Amino acid sequence: MKLNELNVSVPYLSLEAEFHDKTDITPLKRPFLISHSPDAAELLGVDVDDQDEFLVKIMNGEAHLEGSEPFSMCYAGHQFGYFVPRLGDGRAINLGKSDSGWNLQLKGSGPTLYSRQGDGRAVLRSSIREYLMSEAMCGLHIATSRALALIGSEHDVARERWEKGAVVLRMSTSWVRFGTFEYFYAKEQFDKLEALADYVIDESYAHLKGKPDAYFLMFEELVDRTALLLAKWQGVGFNHGVMNTDNMSIAGLTIDYGPFAFFDDYDFDYICNHTDTNGRYAYGQQPNVAQWNLSMLMRALSPLINIERMQEALEKYSELYMNYYIGFIRKKLGLLTEDEDDLSTLRWLFGIMQQEGIDYNSFFRKLSRYECHKTALLEFCELQEPLSEWLDHYDKRLANEGSVSKDRHKQMLATNPKYVLKNYMLQYAIDKANRGDYSAVDEMLTLARAPFDEHPEMESFAGVSPKSVKNLKLSCSS
Repeated sequence: MKLNELNVSVPYLSLEAEFHDKTDITPLKRPFLISHSPDAAELLGVDVDDQDEFLVKIMNGEAHLEGSEPFSMCYAGHQFGYFVPRLGDGRAINLGKSDSGWNLQLKGSGPTLYSRQGDGRAVLRSSIREYLMSEAMCGLHIATSRALALIGSEHDVARERWEKGAVVLRMSTSWVRFGTFEYFYAKEQFDKLEALADYVIDESYAHLKGKPDAYFLMFEELVDRTALLLAKWQGVGFNHGVMNTDNMSIAGLTIDYGPFAFFDDYDFDYICNHTDTNGRYAYGQQPNVAQWNLSMLMRALSPLINIERMQEALEKYSELYMNYYIGFIRKKLGLLTEDEDDLSTLRWLFGIMQQEGIDYNSFFRKLSRYECHKTALLEFCELQEPLSEWLDHYDKRLANEGSVSKDRHKQMLATNPKYVLKNYMLQYAIDKANRGDYSAVDEMLTLARAPFDEHPEMESFAGVSPKSVKNLKLSCSS
């Protein structure tokens, strides 16, 4: 099906006017297509090519999908722990929902009712980052919003300096946030809170529809989904950077890619957002922050659901998270059985990695082919004895469970990616794009789509990060 044959609907507009605002798209000057994701296009069931003029027109507001009524969504949120009663889509405009369940949204397409004196634009660097990371997280089997395409332009946008405007066409099964519920709770509009809960069940928890405890079961399932999501973030060494409640998905997805980062060296206290001066959203704090955010959602849902029941569900979060996390790490280590010492074994390894500044992704990928020969792994360390002792322990653990190298390697190579899109790699694509060369965007997209494959032509991106570009900190406009 061609994109111009795609029909969308706007079920969110069936909610009362306070939920949203119909919004005009403000075109960019001289837009052009930079890249599109074949995988995202397949999800929509549409054919897209590199000369798709209709796609550019859709993303620039010069053409419209059948059934589309562009709108932005209203919500509140706790930002760095402080409640802001009214936020909303300040630079995002929704186009509608496809029959396959994907909500299409433009980011960077001009001001909305919720822009708060902002210009509603996104610049090229942040748009490249969001476009690529949306697809990279999917490639790593982590629940996420997606990105169909990225357009650039000759449109000047004022940030710390003049930059070029860009737009990402994002896709998600839901754009409802924890903060959407907080908005109506704070205003004591509990009828609208109920209408929102019904909408979310229809959209993201349809299997619960009609059940007597549907609202509670929705919250209970979200606790589980969020625990799994955070376990996977931590397992791949991903730091979101801005875990405000308005950036938390009611469907348990990764959304809103701003100053994110994958580890270079392992660092439990790593902060990728230079605005986060107190480390609220540091890597090691993310599981706890997610639980706190769920507690804010619990309070917002309390007019609909018994809060004691929700509290009991939320108290299970830590155990759920730890079970998912340890299970994921066992796969990274190639372990097939459980052992009561596994957590201490893991902490031992991470303590060494922290002390020695070991590249997280490269280490686990190399460990995926480990055959009791330590040399390649010990090269990660200046002080080799601690890791050598840990490997002795690991060897015994593998022997005790009768590990078969071939089977173990297969599991580990399917769990430990060869490539993650580290910030220096994204900056490489951004720097080339700023010079008018967009080829590296598609190079990084290739790695994003298949991070466990070898890609010998891009082997240079599989190793330890260069020292000069490690552990970059970024801004919310990055």
